[in-house]
Formats: sequence, structure tokens, C-alpha cells
Amino acid sequence: MRTAVTELLGIEHPILLSGMSWISTPKLVAAVSEAGGLGILASGPLSPSETREAIREIRRLTNKPFGVGLTLLMPGAEENAAVAVAEQVPVVNFSLGKGDQLTRDVHAYGGKVIATVTTVKHALSAEQIGVDALLVTGHEAAAHGGEVTSMVLIPAISDAVSIPVIGAGGFADGRGLAAAICLGAGGVAMGSRFATSLESPMHERVKQAVAAKNQHDTVYSKNFDGIPARYMKTANSVRRTKKPMPFVLAAWEATKAAKLVNQSVLKILAGLVLMPSKVKLLAYFGAATPRLKAATEEGNLSEGVQFIGQSQGLIYDTQSTAQIIESTVDEAQSRLK
Repeated sequence: MRTAVTELLGIEHPILLSGMSWISTPKLVAAVSEAGGLGILASGPLSPSETREAIREIRRLTNKPFGVGLTLLMPGAEENAAVAVAEQVPVVNFSLGKGDQLTRDVHAYGGKVIATVTTVKHALSAEQIGVDALLVTGHEAAAHGGEVTSMVLIPAISDAVSIPVIGAGGFADGRGLAAAICLGAGGVAMGSRFATSLESPMHERVKQAVAAKNQHDTVYSKNFDGIPARYMKTANSVRRTKKPMPFVLAAWEATKAAKLVNQSVLKILAGLVLMPSKVKLLAYFGAATPRLKAATEEGNLSEGVQFIGQSQGLIYDTQSTAQIIESTVDEAQSRLK
């Protein structure tokens, strides 16, 4: 299935794996790329040495194009970006930060850059610095989607820019891919659908919970990890997203987060005075990380919180990535005809 996105990225089908922490690991990334899509490694939870090893593991598993996702706002992103550039990763996908220098560095060795955006303003800014494509994340998405739904955001941004657009948020099958193409996108990124694939490391209990829940069973809030995001609705996630963390608790959580991001406690405490908003975000991150891992890795939804999109209402089973991509492309082509 050929589009501007497949031509740009050198892939067979216009389907990308979103870079999901603790889920988009080398095995899943390689499986998506091998099936003709583009797998994107989530580098957020990884140290630079782990990122380097993960990139090399992907290359041992596939010779197809793949990408690395970088959340520039988060601690360690700069170091992981340097690793991705040194390893000359074919595609780099950045979000939540300025990617000017990163874009120049990736282009210097012939790589491609995709910027994740949620507004027309940010899309225009990303195009101006020279990125090759935009991953447009709508309100339906898991984790950090925008305020506007994919149905409106994709055509709005497609009208505003001249580079290829990839839709994300609400896509789980061929109907969605066909719709995204009709709206002006050249492909889609799927998170929740691939998170429930056979190759995904997501815990089996969570995969079963996704299949059992519907599109109403999500919570959208900024009160959990500091940025508006979407989670699976459970008694625990409702409780933890009800109100924001008090500043005093944020300070305590920030000291616990220091170990996670290899920073000294004194530096974190100093930051609370000098850069309170940034360090409070780090505090949210520190508090959220173990609870996100508890759900994804351990299947503990009583204590853990799971990122999930509204597309969970379209997911009824667990399939291989190859089956997911094949059925999605076949259905999209049929719908488009």
C-alpha cells in the first residue's frame, strides 16, 4: 500500500508502531518493521547504554527500517538522542521539545525525522525547522494526545503543511486507516492495537482487560504524570487522576525521582526553588513511573495505571503484528475502493 509516508520511510505499508514506554521494545519494534510497517523504539525508560543495546538488538532481528522515539522534555532524552544519532537510526521521532539541532544531526547522516504534534501551531513550527513528517496525535490517543480529535486535527494540519502527515489516536483497523487517508494523512500510528499483539510485552492480564473494556472505559487527565494523558479506567486510575499532586508531596516524589533519572537529590531540591514548574513535572514523572510499570509489566491494575486509547473499544482479541498489519491494509484497500 503506497503513500507519501511509505515512500518517505522506505516501508511497505503506511502503519507505524507508536513508541510506548515498556511496550515498544526491540522484539515488538522488529516485528512491526518485518511485517512491512515502521516500528519505533521507546527510549524514555532507557539509559543511553540500554538504548544503544536496544538499537543493536533491533538490527539483529531485522534489516528493515525502524525508528527511535525521544520525549525531549524528559530527563535523559538528550543523551539518548546522541546515541540514536551515533547509531545512525533510520528514523527519529521526537515529541515535547525543540528538535532543531536533533533534526540537523539526523539529516546529516541521511536519516528522517518525524515530529509528534497536537496543534497546527506546533505543526507549522516543526515544518519550519525541517522535519520530514508529522505524527498528529488526536484526543482519542493513549498517553499524551491533544485536545482536538483526530477527525478534525488531521485535516486541519494537512491543510496547513506541505509535508506528510501520520494520524495517531483512535486507529486500530483498516476502517481507521482508510478514514485517515481520506482526511489527508499518508498513514497511521497504532499504539493500543499493537500493545495487545502477541509480540507485545504488555502483561496478559492487561491485554485481556483491554479486550473486555469498551471505548468509554478511559480517563483523560493531567493530574497523574503532569501532562494531559489517557488511561484505562479503573477504580485506581479514577482515584489517582481526581486531583493534582500537592506541591509538598511533589517535592517528596521529586527526591524519589532523582534516582530514576540519575540526578542528585540536592540538585532536585534546588530545582524546586529555581524551576518549580519543571521539577514538579519531574515529580509527577517519578511518582507515575512505578505505577505505570506495575500495570504494563506486572498486570497489576489495582495499584498500577495503564496508558490506553479509546481504540480499546475496537480491540477484541490478541493477534500477531503480521496479522494486524495484513488485515488492516486489506480492509483499508477494500474500503477505499
